[in-house]
Amino acid sequence: MSIVDKFRLDGQVAVVTGAGKGIGRSIALGLAEAGADVAIASRTASDLDKVADEIRALGRRALAVPTDATSSAALENLAARASAELGAIGIWVSNAGGIPDGTPRYLTRTPEENWDAQINLNLKAVWMGAVVAAKHMKDAGGVIINISSRSAIGPQVKNGPYGAAKAGVNSLTMTLAHELAPSIRVNAVGPGPIPTENFDDCMGTDSEEKREQLRSMIRIPLQRYGKEEDIAAAVLYLASPASSWVTGQCLFVTGGL
Repeated sequence: MSIVDKFRLDGQVAVVTGAGKGIGRSIALGLAEAGADVAIASRTASDLDKVADEIRALGRRALAVPTDATSSAALENLAARASAELGAIGIWVSNAGGIPDGTPRYLTRTPEENWDAQINLNLKAVWMGAVVAAKHMKDAGGVIINISSRSAIGPQVKNGPYGAAKAGVNSLTMTLAHELAPSIRVNAVGPGPIPTENFDDCMGTDSEEKREQLRSMIRIPLQRYGKEEDIAAAVLYLASPASSWVTGQCLFVTGGL
């Protein structure tokens, strides 16, 4: 097998949560381009239907399953439907995440209900997804990829709950990699600043001018924001045989931050 062939996913079935838009959509399309059939999940059915059509246009099968990623029952349903309609799951990407109400907060000014909402979406959902995925992969093996964040490292001014949750994702990833080896590999991808819809809501960057002002303050060494495709490419590497000797790692894709 050539190096290029090792990035192919022909015959694989992948599940991607938070796939209705943004980074999740790009991940789903990237996996489909590499040959995988993809089950996609998010809360909004209309978003999923559009992405499913894009996957089918690439010649791959798609299954859209409206899913609340913070519900273990919903994740079980997602896995069961993916297995029944597409085949055995070989790749599971826990991408659903973000700041639910789009409001960054200091840790000491975060109401308990908002703390719980962030932890549930950004950490508990990843844990539940891994448990469900591992059960369906069993001895056949597979790959679990968790979407973390650069915010997992260092102090996060007005972003403490999110940073803490993503730091937890990195710890969870390393432990799962040990628990599930050798049949299941578990890795994470940590994006840097990418102007998705949730990013713009949180940072108040609703125009290109405001985005550039923020970018100049952040001082990204590679002098541009990340693109959704940058994260999809990293996920493809970790999902493919090209990374067959990689587990328990977080690949930071941050432009040098």
